[in-house]
Amino acid sequence: MTVDSLFEQLKHPNPHLRERAMFELAENRDENTIPRLMSVLNDEDVTLRRAAVKTLGVIGVDSVPSLVKSLLNSNNVTVRGSCAKALAQIAVNYPDVPFPTEGLQGLQTAINDPNPVVHIAAVMALGEVGSPAFDILDEALKTTDNVAVAVSVVNALAASGDDRAIEVLKGLTNDESADSYVRESAVSALSRLEQVINLNARRQQ
Repeated sequence: MTVDSLFEQLKHPNPHLRERAMFELAENRDENTIPRLMSVLNDEDVTLRRAAVKTLGVIGVDSVPSLVKSLLNSNNVTVRGSCAKALAQIAVNYPDVPFPTEGLQGLQTAINDPNPVVHIAAVMALGEVGSPAFDILDEALKTTDNVAVAVSVVNALAASGDDRAIEVLKGLTNDESADSYVRESAVSALSRLEQVINLNARRQQ
């Protein structure tokens, strides 16, 4: 199949055909593949947009520089949110590959994005990165005055599976000055975090 027909197939209603096109584009990519995928992140076709996000995630760390650039510089909220989601996909697809510092710094900056779709997607992506993002999440929790961001960070810490998050979340549950919704989120996040840690421990046995 030609590159054009693979891009067409990213819009296909059949998820299996979309997935096949994603992997083919990722495997047979050239210097135009990433820029072309980036160019459809603001497409009105939601199916195509999501498929482009997933394909960039399949490509992996080579997508990071373009994603960070658009995450921080695009005027389009949809593009910025899609970039954060694609960075999360890279973390999920390549758990054994060190997540690039450039990606971490970009996501850290995006926590302060004025749009909730973007800053919450950035926090969730950091949760997927896991332990390397711990300090960024910890810092965000201490400095944000946005309750939605704080709750997202609490959930991201639970997803990270990092032992250090136990202390942070326990401290938050006992913090009388914290927002009650954030404290409640920390309580449920603690039990989720313990499940994630146990699951990871079993996998490593």
